[in-house]
Amino acid sequence: MPSPDSAVRVDDLVVKFGRHAVLDGLALEAKAGALTAVLGPNGAGKTTLIRCCTDLLRPSRGTVSLLGLPAGSKMLAGRIGLMPQSAGSWSGIKAIELLRYLAGLYANPVPVAALVERLGLADCVRTPYRRLSGGQQQAVNLAGALVGRPELVFLDEPTAGMDPHARRATWLLLRELRASGVTMLLTTHAMDEAETLADQVFIVDRGRVAVSGTVRQLTKSGGSLESVFLSHTSARAVS
Repeated sequence: MPSPDSAVRVDDLVVKFGRHAVLDGLALEAKAGALTAVLGPNGAGKTTLIRCCTDLLRPSRGTVSLLGLPAGSKMLAGRIGLMPQSAGSWSGIKAIELLRYLAGLYANPVPVAALVERLGLADCVRTPYRRLSGGQQQAVNLAGALVGRPELVFLDEPTAGMDPHARRATWLLLRELRASGVTMLLTTHAMDEAETLADQVFIVDRGRVAVSGTVRQLTKSGGSLESVFLSHTSARAVS
C-alpha cells in the first residue's frame, strides 16, 4: 500500500512494444508536496512512465496509484495536470484560444491573463501554436498543465528549448508551486535542473530504476549528479 505521504506509487510497471520492454519492472514513489525528478538517457522509458501515470497508455503489467487512487480513476479528474513534450494536435490553434479552451474545462481555473503574464506570453498569445518557438510552445504547454489548479503535475522536459531567462523563470514558478503544496514529477536531461529543483531523484536505465536518492545522497562521494548519471546508465540510440 502507498504510504500516507505518497502522491505517486508505481509498482512493477512493464510496458512492451512488440518484444521490446520499454519499462521492465519499474518501481518508484513520489512524495506529496515534493518535486521528484526522473532522469535517464533517450529510450530509458521516462515519457512512457508519464503516459502510464496519466492513463494515456495501459501497461502490460504493474500498477500506478495517484493521490491514493488508481491511475485513470474518474475521481482524479481535475486533480492532475500534464505538460507533454509536444502537443502537435494543437498546432493550428492560437495560444490564447487554447488556454481559454482548457480553462473552460475547470470549475475554478487560474485566470488565463495571469498565466500569460507570469509565463511571458503576452507577445505571442495570438500566434498559432505551430508558429511559436520551441521555448514559447513549452511555456504554453506549462500554462495548459497549470490552468486547472492541479494537485499533482507531470512535466515532461519542461524547459527544453527555453532560453536562460525563461528557464530560470520556470524554475522559480515550480519552486513556488511546490511551496504551495503542489506535487510535481518531472523528467529532464538537464542535470543542473534536477540539482536545483529536485527533492528526490530517480535515475532510470533500460526501463528500471538504476539508483535513487536525494541529490546530496547521490553525490555524497564528491562526484556531480552528471557523473552519477553516466556511471549508472548506458548510451542508447533509441528515441
